[in-house]
Amino acid sequence: MAAGDLWIDGAPATVEDLTHQALVNYGAYTSFAVAGGSVRGLDRHLARLTHAGTELFGVPVPEGRVRDLIRQALGDRPDAFVRVSLFSREISPRSPAHGGVPRVMVGVFPPVPPLGETPLTLQVQTYARETPELKHVATMGLIRARRLACLAGYDDALFVDAGGRISEGSLWNIGFVSGDTVVWPEALMLEGVSQALIKAHLADIGLKQEARVVTVGDLSGFDGAFITNSATPACGVAAIGDHTFPVSVERLAMVTAAWSQAEPQPV
Repeated sequence: MAAGDLWIDGAPATVEDLTHQALVNYGAYTSFAVAGGSVRGLDRHLARLTHAGTELFGVPVPEGRVRDLIRQALGDRPDAFVRVSLFSREISPRSPAHGGVPRVMVGVFPPVPPLGETPLTLQVQTYARETPELKHVATMGLIRARRLACLAGYDDALFVDAGGRISEGSLWNIGFVSGDTVVWPEALMLEGVSQALIKAHLADIGLKQEARVVTVGDLSGFDGAFITNSATPACGVAAIGDHTFPVSVERLAMVTAAWSQAEPQPV
């Protein structure tokens, strides 16, 4: 990620704050693209932070304050990639019991490209994130998984749990296509905001959907697959392990159109 600006509770980030975060891996975040001063699914990103604040610190940051801090950090920039993080300097391995409203760090960076401009190849790895329903900062496992996949000649890693259920990828959710139906894998995972926006609008563009358990053994029953995250509305999957998929540009365009149905919300 290119250099950007970091603000904490509305002031430039200090060395003390950044040192704490470098040494204490406890917190949560969400990230999103800002285009023309607006964000698709901003309400969902704010709700994610409210939930994480309650779960990790006992007290959420009011959504209005988070929006104010995002606006302040953006300044007059209409387009950017933003990461909003929650942390507490009072929490550490030696003193983990502190409770209270967390601090808010907002990072503002230049817009980032989608994860893949060409269809991806995915390595299957047995892995499950700790507390998967939270988008937390304990990302060592994700980075290592993606690194191992790349070193093995793949573009990224797709996770299956101990029971063989496909869940999510390193930085994204996955969907499978069967005829005119999008199938979402059912397992413990983080539901991404882009995934939620697509779900909310698939019917608008004439596609059906369902959620069910999907295993590697089920892959031959699908016509295709795609990934989605905040930087990537829909990118095709060319292969999962040894199984290859045809990539339909038309079908990807329909999934992207579903995502586009979500109205941008002004920051």
